[in-house]
Amino acid sequence: MKLKIVFLSACLVLGCAMLAYAADISGKWTATVQGQGGQTREQTFTFKVEGSKLTGTVSGMQGDLPISDGKVAGNDVSFTVVANFNGNEVKSLYKGTVAGDEIKFTRTREGGNRPPQEFTAKRAK
Repeated sequence: MKLKIVFLSACLVLGCAMLAYAADISGKWTATVQGQGGQTREQTFTFKVEGSKLTGTVSGMQGDLPISDGKVAGNDVSFTVVANFNGNEVKSLYKGTVAGDEIKFTRTREGGNRPPQEFTAKRAK
């Protein structure tokens, strides 16, 4: 019985530690993202991670836009960016998976007709 309690306690501690782990993606990342009409554009992501909280900016045609609702859980990353196009707010939701010096992202736009867009960001050296 004691062995069972010790084993379950160890599993609980290990499980909590795994949940607390967040990939350290702090710093600059760049990606080439396909825009309208098949043109490609470079985007720069500047991330700051504190625990599981992600903040920073996304830089592109609209300048530096702040990241909101940013989270890092293990190798999973998610955040929102709000841009303004001709007086209309456009919210983009980013979800990604970290693998070494790459983050594979899927970006969806809220309320839009566009399909999700996939691209890979690489850590700036």
